[in-house]
Amino acid sequence: MASSLLQKFTMKSSVLLLLLLLLLTAFTCGEDNTAEELQVETLVKPETCSVLSTMGDTLQIHYTGKLMDGKVIDSSLSRDPLVVELGKRTVIPGLEQSLVGVCEGQKIKTTIPPHLAYGKKGYPPTIPGDAVLEFEVEVISLTQQTPWQKMINDVFPLVCLFLVPTLLGLVGLYLYQKANAQKPGKKKAKDKKMKKK
Repeated sequence: MASSLLQKFTMKSSVLLLLLLLLLTAFTCGEDNTAEELQVETLVKPETCSVLSTMGDTLQIHYTGKLMDGKVIDSSLSRDPLVVELGKRTVIPGLEQSLVGVCEGQKIKTTIPPHLAYGKKGYPPTIPGDAVLEFEVEVISLTQQTPWQKMINDVFPLVCLFLVPTLLGLVGLYLYQKANAQKPGKKKAKDKKMKKK
């Protein structure tokens, strides 16, 4: 009886130790040098910042992108500023998300996790797979979308969503009616021959 009690206690403690070991392993694996979520730090913010960027706005930015080891992967400083229309996916998702809520003249530093950058594949040979990227960005100019642009961006996709199936349905109806229409075939040709006799 004592041996079975000792065996149950040993099994329970073994399971408890195994769970504790798994928990510790999960915590230590989570402490590597990869960012799991987007981090945005403001480096410089102008004194007057009355207009913040929102989706649909157009920004002109200068940026420097680096790997976490400091290696520069790209920079616009020697070129014209990059034009980014928020919501149009012209840059990687993490950079676009970090540009929402900034104002003209603001400088930010953003750390972008792999799933919001180039993912597991990377962008060989410059960017390895699962790379965390760091961008320093200066917003040169901010142009808000006009009400007309907002309407086009918001309403046009909905109109297309309705219009495309409607047009396809009309084309299908036309083709169906054309296929089922009485064809001027042999019957009419026979009728014409009979009339001639």
